[in-house]
Amino acid sequence: MRVLVTGHKGYIGVILVPLLLERGYDVTGFDSDLFRSCDYGGHPVPIPEIIKDVRDAEQEDLEGFDAIIHLAGLSNDPLGDLNPSLTERINFEASERLARLARDAGVKRFIFSSSCSNYGASGDNWLNEDSAFNPVTPYGVSKVRVEQALSKLARDDFTVTFLRNATAYGVSCRLRFDLVLNNLVAWAVTTGQIYIKSDGTPWRPIVHIEDISRAFIAVLEADPALVNGEAFNVGRNEDNYRIRDLAQFVKDTVPGCEVAYAPDAGPDKRCYRVDCSKILKTLPGFQPRWSAQKGVEELYQAFTDTPLTLEEFEGDAYQRIAHVKSLLASGKLSPELRWQEQ
Repeated sequence: MRVLVTGHKGYIGVILVPLLLERGYDVTGFDSDLFRSCDYGGHPVPIPEIIKDVRDAEQEDLEGFDAIIHLAGLSNDPLGDLNPSLTERINFEASERLARLARDAGVKRFIFSSSCSNYGASGDNWLNEDSAFNPVTPYGVSKVRVEQALSKLARDDFTVTFLRNATAYGVSCRLRFDLVLNNLVAWAVTTGQIYIKSDGTPWRPIVHIEDISRAFIAVLEADPALVNGEAFNVGRNEDNYRIRDLAQFVKDTVPGCEVAYAPDAGPDKRCYRVDCSKILKTLPGFQPRWSAQKGVEELYQAFTDTPLTLEEFEGDAYQRIAHVKSLLASGKLSPELRWQEQ
């Protein structure tokens, strides 16, 4: 099977691609490579690739592929807030256009990387795939709009599936510190403090990027009748934690560190718990392998093996919004987030 992975050089993509190759897939990447200078402890596995902005995709780019896994887009709330109208164009309009082009090109499967951010501010309630959307950021809104638009494109010969990933964590050569568990471990390693910017009470579901990747593969290999037009929360029910509980895992793992709260720490409106039972029941081949504790240990080991400094942690290489702002300030990116120089 020929598979096109958009965003193959991003945080999740560099983990997903080798897993696809191990299972014998013929994989091609599609990525503008915004983070080409941001490698940590390794480099993406080289594969055939189309270096191109997803907004510029053409039908001929997609012809001959059996499936598309669509990861590309502005990847989190701060980056989405940078320019909400641009987030709309990249995350929503380009995704809808890509799916239409894929269907016209004869692609049979389209798997969209959605998010539990769709649920937004939901407090202590458990949320399943039928729960109401309540996004509180342009990023969350864009994910909701893609799901609503693409669900109308699904048909018998064009299987569309939405994976609503919990908050990702884990080691990647395109590392990110703007994710809660990665961030807490990095604070502990570089400063001896586990710095929490909220009051620690918000709920957050988390999932390792390898398990996210396995979820994509499980959908790719599923009977289309089971997954067409369906959304799946990706994670484990037991991996819904309050932020303060995640901080305790870090404290128990990283020697000599202590929990510290920001002076103005208060509740975070992004608070939600998600029920991930559906994917486990529908796709028994999907079995998450990671826990929060194991993830903390992996991160700590990585930051020790490839020593992480405070300067690197606070720099712009591994913070998506900071890196993009740096590229804008240097003139390498246009205000539309297009490369000015290659």
